Amino acid sequence: MAEQASLSDSQQQISVHAQYVKDLSFESPATPDCFVKSLGQPDVQIEVNVTAQRINETLFEVQLKLMANAKIEDQTLFIAEIVYAGLISATNISDENLQPLMMTEGPRLLFPFARAIMSDMTRNGGFLPLNLNPIDFVALYKNNITNSKEQDKSESNLSAK
Repeated sequence: MAEQASLSDSQQQISVHAQYVKDLSFESPATPDCFVKSLGQPDVQIEVNVTAQRINETLFEVQLKLMANAKIEDQTLFIAEIVYAGLISATNISDENLQPLMMTEGPRLLFPFARAIMSDMTRNGGFLPLNLNPIDFVALYKNNITNSKEQDKSESNLSAK
């Protein structure tokens, strides 16, 4: 029994205490023309941004920002943006692993809700629902770390000359 209690005390856990829409925006500058004329299939560009800010010793606010820009040639059909956030804590996680955990697991937990809101928003704007594919937040985090290191390296090379 004592062993079970000590195992559960040291078990790693991540908890979402609250989740909420922090910012929401939908613009459709091409209306009503885009509904009257047959313009074709739009090109939709998606941007994803994740931030994690420490609120106190154990609590982080993780923000997942999704931006969609739909265009046909040079005409913008719609711009949809959401910042969906959550208050997240983790227990029994070392300090060096805390930030990577919040930048990968935090958005993974928030993404399904933000995706549903984005889909509803584009549908309510008169367009087809925007169904975003799942995002590999671990790969995104690793890519951002690599890009940051390369940028630091090139900046240090420029300053050394």
